[in-house]
Amino acid sequence: MSSPPVATAIRAPRTSPPSANVERLRAMLKQTLRVSIADGRVFLGTFAGTDRLLNILLINTDEFRVGPDAGADGQDGRYVGQVMIPWKLVVRVESRDGGGGDQMRYPDSDDDSMFT
Repeated sequence: MSSPPVATAIRAPRTSPPSANVERLRAMLKQTLRVSIADGRVFLGTFAGTDRLLNILLINTDEFRVGPDAGADGQDGRYVGQVMIPWKLVVRVESRDGGGGDQMRYPDSDDDSMFT
């Protein structure tokens, strides 16, 4: 017995080039992001994509707590793997500044190179 056929929608080919914002998102793929959310947690992981609602998908992610829940030294983190962070919880998103030099840093929130 065979399975019934499955209807699939065929997408029309794109006739216009992607917008500048889409290109910026594509350029961020596979970059390390630091995402701070409303409850004080910070996620540090590799950007794997987003959806139409701007939820952020990170892979190879570590979770850190900031503030009174941070633990004794404030550096306690845990590996959480793959996470989807709802955009409504996001307070701040930062990418590593890859500009020259051996030292990688995260720009301040006032820096123009920060992605929000």
